[in-house]
Amino acid sequence: MSASEMTLEQVASLAQAIRAEVGKAVVGQAEVVDALLTALFAQGHVLLEGPPGTAKTFLAQCFATAVGLDFGRIQFTPDLMPGDILGSNLFNFQTSQFTLSRGPIFCELLLADEINRTPPKTQAALLEAMQERRVTLDGTAHALPANFLVVATQNPIESQGVYPLPEAQLDRFLFKVQVAYPTIEEETRIVTAFGQRAGPQRPADLGLTAVTGGDAVAAAARAVKGVTLADSVTDYVVRLIRATRDSADLASGASPRAAVLLANAARARAALDGRDFVLPDDVKALAASVLRHRLLLSPAAEIEGKQVEVLVGDLVEATEAPR
Repeated sequence: MSASEMTLEQVASLAQAIRAEVGKAVVGQAEVVDALLTALFAQGHVLLEGPPGTAKTFLAQCFATAVGLDFGRIQFTPDLMPGDILGSNLFNFQTSQFTLSRGPIFCELLLADEINRTPPKTQAALLEAMQERRVTLDGTAHALPANFLVVATQNPIESQGVYPLPEAQLDRFLFKVQVAYPTIEEETRIVTAFGQRAGPQRPADLGLTAVTGGDAVAAAARAVKGVTLADSVTDYVVRLIRATRDSADLASGASPRAAVLLANAARARAALDGRDFVLPDDVKALAASVLRHRLLLSPAAEIEGKQVEVLVGDLVEATEAPR
């Protein structure tokens, strides 16, 4: 599906086609796929957190295949350097000029696998790219594709050999999505489908093909920007974000960037349903994914064993939504 202009009905139809294609290889994880779709159309980035073996990497690969975006992957390791991500200028002795050797970041969908296994210095190489969709090398700015999307993964269980992501890095992600274990029915289907397959699983080997491409994705993102956000819903978003700063249980609340990203994500979620207006329920449904990585518990709340997830839910309930 490709079009210079796209209606919201076409956006919803495109999303359904992508879901169906990814579903050929990935069992379950519907909420994660919807988060990826929402981020894609809202032009945000996603951090997937879950235990090993829950198909985080495979899901990102299948999503990139179905969407038809140029895919790049970086396996983050302790010895990874910024130049391994961005590339560098190399001197060409034949032309006596420096030429750019592009790193893997020059793609449309970048899988930053196990992002917390590399030191903050290397993690910081992504900051400019994620915020401004460009890379600066030796004082020269190089543009990244308009559809540039980072899907990062991390394992919450391990504490050895990992480097927690700094707040500035976390704030670049639109969503932090928890990837859970499948249900017993889904796990049975997984074992039935893949239990007899040997070797690595590749999306193409499972019949996945691109159902769209970069032009259609860009058109969908433009259509999402036309979704109406009523003044009352805007006020609701702002009040919810400000409530995080007033909570005694939180040492650090959400920034104005979080309010902007939550509003944009709500527009994209409405578009996935074919609606041209945002409901308060869109904001409520996305609040946890947008806020869970932006809030820091106060020392007293940590001692009491409180959880950010629960506090976000309490704030959503306490903040009056427009009728």
